[in-house]
Amino acid sequence: MKIVFMGTSEFSIPSLQKMLAAELKIIGVVTQPDRPRGRGQKLIPSPIKEFALQHGLEIYQPERIRDDQAIDYVRSWDPDLIVVVSYGQIIPPEILEFPRLGCINVHASLLPRYRGAAPIQRAIMAGETISGVTIMAMDQGLDTGDIIMQLPVKIGADMDYGIYAEVLANAGADLLIDTLAVIKSGSYPRRKQDSHKATYAHMISREEERIKWQQPALTIYNQIRALSPRPAAYTSLGDHRFKIFSTQIIDKNISTAPGEITAINPTGIVVQCAEGMLEISDLQLAGKKRMASSEFLKGFKLKIGDVLGN
Repeated sequence: MKIVFMGTSEFSIPSLQKMLAAELKIIGVVTQPDRPRGRGQKLIPSPIKEFALQHGLEIYQPERIRDDQAIDYVRSWDPDLIVVVSYGQIIPPEILEFPRLGCINVHASLLPRYRGAAPIQRAIMAGETISGVTIMAMDQGLDTGDIIMQLPVKIGADMDYGIYAEVLANAGADLLIDTLAVIKSGSYPRRKQDSHKATYAHMISREEERIKWQQPALTIYNQIRALSPRPAAYTSLGDHRFKIFSTQIIDKNISTAPGEITAINPTGIVVQCAEGMLEISDLQLAGKKRMASSEFLKGFKLKIGDVLGN
């Protein structure tokens, strides 16, 4: 069974890693082009490209996978199956329909819930206690293909996006190996999604990164978890903006305005919300390093009574 792997982000790596460990025949890897990053705007390869290079795999990096040249290149490999994990572009029907076994995708939710680009962030932001991974037979819709296998995975109350994404990446990789074994044996279990139960995980907007202290502490707590460590939720004081990565809920209220700092403790900075308070323990001033609040306060003077978000 000849397989082409399509992936880009760190989420893709465990799947490709476990496919290689299972001695599956990977005939090519498609990933996004190198992109400029950092202050020097140096071209940086995708995580999956770096991994593929280390393992001597053939790599193809089209700017647009929908271009005729890209379609012809992928088809020239003549794969039996294409595996897609966090690739980052919409794959055209000329590729989806070409392999005799089709294209399958590792999606980071229990479809049909959280179809779309940001399923992990949206699940955490909504306060879900469980999500999971789905192996799906791809069609031309937005995560609408038949379900092959699924695995529920608990979201811990203190898990942020970075931690849960790593958990799901590994769970998805294991489920992918199970799926490939079933497909290789000649079986291809599939069931239709119930579109009436579908929800959508749209990309996180810049406005959604801004903390609105006029919301309940639990809502803000989930927002911060969902966006940590990147892109990270942020707040401001005057002209200063800082990202917040970690908080704890304090279940009490003081008669102060939302956003007001009510205490500065050794463990964090306490801020009033619409309902309850949050203690900020991990944050980063723009242009500086991420640090614990105790270290942050040595270089940036916050005081009780300051109001964040104004």
